[in-house]
This record gives sequence, structure tokens and C-alpha cells, in this order.
Amino acid sequence: MNTALILILGIPLIEIYLFIKIGSQIGALNTVLLILITAIVGIWYARYEGFNTLRSGMSQLVRNEVPLYEMISGAAIAFAALLLILPGFATDIIGILLIFPVTRKIILSKYSKKYSSKKKSKNVGKNFIEGEYEDIDDKDGK
Repeated sequence: MNTALILILGIPLIEIYLFIKIGSQIGALNTVLLILITAIVGIWYARYEGFNTLRSGMSQLVRNEVPLYEMISGAAIAFAALLLILPGFATDIIGILLIFPVTRKIILSKYSKKYSSKKKSKNVGKNFIEGEYEDIDDKDGK
């Protein structure tokens, strides 16, 4: 089965199950209020972290460094904000984990090691560009 299809069907089923379980424990109104509060607080904190990431990226640009981590972190913050806007407890937990810098760094470092090891092993010792050249003399004497 396709992974996207599993996610499209699985996430709403998990969210509905959690709504029923948590709603039966704390009540329907409290469940709705909790979802709204996590969305509002999550968006506010995502904005705060987004500005911090932007500020850090700008300072790296001033020092002539590529702000690679800040770009990836900014995308993770935007994805976390989207997850916090979506109603549900499972998406809120994943969004909260991506919003906080400590857990975001752990998650991103885990995935960056997976992709950087492939890139490093392929380009080991290749700090040069191979090519050929030819001197062309003017035969017309100009």
C-alpha cells in the first residue's frame, strides 16, 4: 500500500479515536477548548521561533556563511505550525516536538545524518574539477 494513502486514512482515524477517548475523560467542551488553545499558542510560538530562526540566518549571511540549518529549521517550523493548526491531538504532539528548538535539532540531526553520509561517501577526496584545455593561436596574425 502507498505510504501517502496510509497517512491520509490513518491520521484522521487516530485523531477521531483520540477525540473520543480524551473527550470522554474531560468532556466535549474542554476538548474543543484544548484544541483551540493549542492552535493559538502553537501559532504564536511558531511565529516567535520563526523570527529567531530568521534572525540567526541573517547573522550568518552577514558573516558570509550559508544558513543551511536555519533554512531547514524554518521549513520544519512552518510544517509544525501547519500541524498545530490542524485539529487533533496526535498532530499537535508532532507539531510541538518540531516547534521546540531542542527536539527539532534532535529530529533534524537524525535525518541529516541519514542523507549526509550518502553524499560524503560519494564525494570523498574530490576537491577538484577535471577538464581539458587547448591553446588557440591566431593564425591570421591579427
